[in-house]
Amino acid sequence: MNERIILFIKFTFARPLLFLEEDALEDFSGVPTEEPNDSVVIGLSPTNFRYDMLNKAFRILINSKDAPLIAVHKGKYYAEQDGLSMGPGAFVEALEYSSGVKSTVVGKPEKAIYEMAIEDMGLKGQEKHVVMIGDDIWQDLGGGAKELGMIRYLVKTGKYRSGDESRDPTIDGVFENFEKAVDRIVNG
Repeated sequence: MNERIILFIKFTFARPLLFLEEDALEDFSGVPTEEPNDSVVIGLSPTNFRYDMLNKAFRILINSKDAPLIAVHKGKYYAEQDGLSMGPGAFVEALEYSSGVKSTVVGKPEKAIYEMAIEDMGLKGQEKHVVMIGDDIWQDLGGGAKELGMIRYLVKTGKYRSGDESRDPTIDGVFENFEKAVDRIVNG
C-alpha cells in the first residue's frame, strides 16, 4: 500500500477496524485496533471475510458519526495457485449497500493512485509515455490508467481471462507474459 495512504489512515483515525492479513498489518504498527470504532479499512483479507467481521464493520459504519469505509481496492478477483478467488470488491459493496456508506477507494483503479505513482517517478506531465502492464483489464488497465492516457499493456497471466482484450478495444497491446511486454518497451 502507498506510504502516504498508510500515514493518512494512521494519523486520521484513532481506532480503525482493519481487514488486512498479518503481513499488511505490519504497515499499521502502533495503530490501536482494540475495540475499533471510528473507521473501516478493507484490503485483501480472506481470513477476515466472515459474517462476524463484516457485521462488526457494518455496526461501526452505522453507529459512528461519519465513520468512513476505506477500500485499498475493489478488485473483483485475484489469482491463487488453484485458480481465481473472489476479491474484496464484493465485500466492500456489501458494506456499502447495507450501511449506506460509500467507500473511498485508495488503490487501483483510482486515478489518484496512478497520479501519485507518476509524481513519485518524476514523470508528471508525461503520462502518455508511461506504460502500465497488468493482467486485470479493469483494476490494472481501466480507471485511472485509462483516464490519464497511459500506454496500457495486457498480459495473459495471473488474472487474465480469455477474451479480456475484447472488453476494452483501446488496450495498446496484448502479450503472453510480462517479459514480452517489457521486450516491446525496450525494443520498440
